Amino acid sequence: MSLDPLAGVPFNGACKFYRHPGGGRGKKDSFTVENPNRMKIAKHTVASIHYTLTNPEGQVLDSSSGRDPLTYLHGEGNLIVGMEEGLEGKVKGEKFSIKVSPERGYGVKDDNMVQKVPRSAFGQQPVEKGMQFSTNQGSVVTVTHVGLEEVTVDANHPLAGVELHFAVEVMEVRAATADEISHGHVHGPGGHHH
Repeated sequence: MSLDPLAGVPFNGACKFYRHPGGGRGKKDSFTVENPNRMKIAKHTVASIHYTLTNPEGQVLDSSSGRDPLTYLHGEGNLIVGMEEGLEGKVKGEKFSIKVSPERGYGVKDDNMVQKVPRSAFGQQPVEKGMQFSTNQGSVVTVTHVGLEEVTVDANHPLAGVELHFAVEVMEVRAATADEISHGHVHGPGGHHH
């Protein structure tokens, strides 16, 4: 590594230099160094982030605090749309907030996805408000009310209709491998293992 005398910053031969207007004959040239180690989050990059998710009232709903960062393949639908949009173009070390509307998050609440079913449909198992069950069609429903004869279940995502607030720190950004791109998810640490 040598020190570039024009920019006064370490130069490893891979940087790009851009001449600023005003430089030239009779004037000292000035240059900007584009750092190749500051890869931006974009389609087919792998990003690792720490995050805290809160609702509009400030209640923490989820957080990566105390765990490994969330590592994902960007641009393949591995996160909710509004989160991916908010991460686009960010670089390692950035800390920022993302506000995601229900339409760009888990959707708006659909009243047609709330149903009353006979209590007998649950057999002998106990049923309480807040419990979740898998249906025969593979979806998940949440119990919202338990009556003597009927149980009300909601097939909406629990965060449907909720504005989401994320506090995010980008921990790492790298190019995805060809296998990760073809499989649509991250491999190795923080990702999927085949």
